[in-house]
Amino acid sequence: MREAAAAFVEHLRTQRRLSAHTLRAYAGDIEGYCGFVEELRGRPGEVTDLDARTVRAWLAARHRVLSPTSIARMLSSMRSFGEWLRRRGLLPDNEVKLVASPKRRSKLPIALAADDVGRMIDEAQREGPAGLRDRALLEVIYGAGLRVSEACSLDLGHLEREQGRLRVRVVAGKGGKGRIVPLGAPAHAAIEQWLAVRPCMLTKRSPTDALWLGDRGGRLGVRAARELVYRRCDATGTRARIAPHGLRHSFATHLLDSGCDLRTIQSMLGHASLSTTQRYTHLTFGTMLEVYERAHPRALRRRE
Repeated sequence: MREAAAAFVEHLRTQRRLSAHTLRAYAGDIEGYCGFVEELRGRPGEVTDLDARTVRAWLAARHRVLSPTSIARMLSSMRSFGEWLRRRGLLPDNEVKLVASPKRRSKLPIALAADDVGRMIDEAQREGPAGLRDRALLEVIYGAGLRVSEACSLDLGHLEREQGRLRVRVVAGKGGKGRIVPLGAPAHAAIEQWLAVRPCMLTKRSPTDALWLGDRGGRLGVRAARELVYRRCDATGTRARIAPHGLRHSFATHLLDSGCDLRTIQSMLGHASLSTTQRYTHLTFGTMLEVYERAHPRALRRRE
């Protein structure tokens, strides 16, 4: 099974439809299943060991320590692996499709107030090139509503200019879907400042195309970006301690609160379905009341 798993992961890599972060998650899930089968059977796993009963046992053994979201992702990885094996004639049928997904709690990340986000970005950062990089990264995640994996995967060639305006091209977002998102003037200025000092952080082993470089010269990783957001929350005293995805949620919420339509937000977030955007964003009651009083005929008549 391990040889087939390695071939499947390599297939996903050559397709370039998944981000590096998602690809590592798939590989880790399948590796975990292979280890479970070997421990359960007392022998190396075979492709025929990918069946509904064993997958259910594997997920059941982990449901107490993992969230329903993580379990659903693991199941998705095994479904994709099983379908790949079936299409190549290595399995007669993909039994993993028979395994039901766990019910996931509808829990939205916390959106910071606009002034909290402003303090995170505008107040003093670290000294030197690393501080300029941190500021530019925060501006891009919040300014374009990117997933942290999408932001860390950006290359220099993903920055595009049109009529003097800067935009970012996400080549492989979630589900392998690409999109183009505009960047505002603050993000534009922060990126220009970072690019001016970026050569100072280059080493002989640095990826020459990576937009963000880590403190040791390699491509900046998701974990380092997440720690940056936590550090800025603590340093600026925000009302909540958020992860980078909280900045993405703040981006969507602030656009919606300012009157941006859902279709535009859906396009910028890269959601395949508008219903996803509707679940992902929310209006405060005060904003809803303001819109109602401004737009509803009966409310207008009452004011006259």
